[in-house]
Amino acid sequence: MRHADIDTNARPAVSAGRRRGPRIVYRMARARDAADQAEVFHHAVMQGAAGHYSLAQRQAWAMALPREGSAWAARQMLYTTLVADCEGRCVGFLELDIPHGRIETLYVWPSLSRRGIGSTLLVHAERLLLEQGVTRAIIEASAMLVDGLVRRGWQRLGDDWVERGGERLYRQRLAKRLVAVET
Repeated sequence: MRHADIDTNARPAVSAGRRRGPRIVYRMARARDAADQAEVFHHAVMQGAAGHYSLAQRQAWAMALPREGSAWAARQMLYTTLVADCEGRCVGFLELDIPHGRIETLYVWPSLSRRGIGSTLLVHAERLLLEQGVTRAIIEASAMLVDGLVRRGWQRLGDDWVERGGERLYRQRLAKRLVAVET
């Protein structure tokens, strides 16, 4: 499996007339990214999801995964993990279960949301799945991701609820048929 080809040196999209931000590089996760992943996860849940989930729900969600790098380093052993790197720091990541065609997680630092970072991580994940012969991807997406995924061609399969720390969290099951794009 060749994953070293992920670097695209792509920049997040910016509005016309706005100064371009720092360059974002997309690559495979390294052990040193784990502590940043913990922080991205925590802040994406606590701040980024604030418009979609109550404080109690976000606190339960954030506590579902430890805020320590060692836990995220262990997850890197379980999942193919792609990161968005800005000046040597992980500012977004996606965990992918390739054998099952499943996107496990997708988180971006809240102040960098809506700049195409999550979408670019998805493009790379879809390509990796296709390279491994997977033709259908699935995800259980939080309320904040669903509309964007549908705009990117994902199909709604139905509502889903997950329990975290005594709180019920709404999410939706989605799937996407993956097709190689000819260039």
